[in-house]
Amino acid sequence: MMYGIAFAIVFALAMILMPLLSKFAAKIDFTDKPTERKKHEFPVPLTGGIVMFISMTVGILFFVLIPERTNHESTNIALWAVLGGAVMIVAVGLVDDFSKARFKEFPVLPRLLVQIGAASLAFAAGIRFTGFTNPFNDMYVQLPLSLQFVLTVLWFVGLITAFNFMDGLDGLSGLLALGSGITFFVVALAMNQPESALIAAVFVAAVMGFLRFNLPPARVYMGDSGAYLLGYMLAAISLHGVFKQATVISLTIPMLAMGVPIFDSILVVVRRIMAKKPAHIADSSDVTHIHFRLLKNGVKPAHAVLIIFLFSACLNLTSIILLLAF
Repeated sequence: MMYGIAFAIVFALAMILMPLLSKFAAKIDFTDKPTERKKHEFPVPLTGGIVMFISMTVGILFFVLIPERTNHESTNIALWAVLGGAVMIVAVGLVDDFSKARFKEFPVLPRLLVQIGAASLAFAAGIRFTGFTNPFNDMYVQLPLSLQFVLTVLWFVGLITAFNFMDGLDGLSGLLALGSGITFFVVALAMNQPESALIAAVFVAAVMGFLRFNLPPARVYMGDSGAYLLGYMLAAISLHGVFKQATVISLTIPMLAMGVPIFDSILVVVRRIMAKKPAHIADSSDVTHIHFRLLKNGVKPAHAVLIIFLFSACLNLTSIILLLAF
């Protein structure tokens, strides 16, 4: 029942805030304007990220962190660190969005440093890779602390980048994040991790509230702040929950659940490097992403989103089946 209540309140909050902040964004010209590369007809508010952040924060505070203090349990330092990192991620994303709304480019290095800082904060609070169980002898292999740090930062920064890359068509990045969030909720329940399940439920509710306004034709965009938030939160949820088991299956589940953005992003970076193009800069000739490649082959944008989402859903279902089977 608690999962349902948390979901309903966070979803309702996102639904209420989205139109309110969108009107405010239009007044202050915080919008994504049509350009040669961006084909939408009218300026679209960039408020999806801040609304999802507010909704998730309220859900985590009132359904996880505050109940812990009320029950006189130790404060969950890890979740406070996750929220602190989310503040950093969303803040730098908003700065980036404000710059783009005025046709300016925010430098890459400050964004990367903030992302590494947010990942480091989570790492310091215990949200990290620690090791894995050897499948041949069932012995737990503890990784050196330096390697734990590197893998954790790469996981956070990689997923932030992946979901930002996938934010190229209406509804696409949100739908992929939604599927991953639902999978992590089911996996957390199966692994008897109620706290992780509650965080995943809050995440799913906020994303669904956003998608109500972002599915084609989009009335609101998530902006970089939203794309960063999706990747960051999914990285944190996976490290907080499923990766704790450290078995072959538990390590495979997140890779499958987020397989489309992960592997698409890896291929994009490799292709751009081979073509001697900057790995982080998109342009109108960039057809290396799966969604751009579908569009180039004549697939309509809405159909491209559906095709990619269905493929991702199959990967998510496969991860759940693997968990239940083993």
